[in-house]
Amino acid sequence: MQTIEQIYTAEVEEKKSTFLAYLCPISDFESLHIKLKNEHPKAAHIVWAKRFFNEYRQVVENNSDDGEPKGTSGPPVLNVMRGVELVNTGLLIVRYFGGIKLGTGGLVRAYGSSAKEVIAHAKLIPFVFKEMLTFKTEYSLVPRFEHYTTTHVVTVVKREFESDGVMWMIEVSEGEKEHFLLFSQPFERDGFKRL
Repeated sequence: MQTIEQIYTAEVEEKKSTFLAYLCPISDFESLHIKLKNEHPKAAHIVWAKRFFNEYRQVVENNSDDGEPKGTSGPPVLNVMRGVELVNTGLLIVRYFGGIKLGTGGLVRAYGSSAKEVIAHAKLIPFVFKEMLTFKTEYSLVPRFEHYTTTHVVTVVKREFESDGVMWMIEVSEGEKEHFLLFSQPFERDGFKRL
């Protein structure tokens, strides 16, 4: 499985219709959809598809034809995403009608090729399940944990300085979690506490 870390765009023209494709991380999907509606009020359609993992690690898929004939736009975009095993991503395509009807087969091809074009421009990275770990350290341990998080490329999501220590929230893969727990084990008697 693959994912992306930023928004990518591409433009395809088919029989005078313009297709503007946007591939985005799932976290940006809703805000990008709203932004595109505001920026392209004269667009005929904003078709979309998305694939993401829910809290049970199941792939959830959804799509919209946004007024195009049923099954001619959203499903082809979703199929392209499935084909390259994209997860935790959304793909939106803004269509400006050029005056020539494409027919159902033409729409399927145009939306599918627009999705392929934007994916071809994207830097795809392997998808890795990550989870949040929350723990607390006494102030005397902060330098050791700062050193660990910087040298092991662990993502520190949040740090809160409290009167009796520091509350940490880090994001780790399964392998990183095992390594981190081995690292932190000796400090349990010295002021490390997993929450």
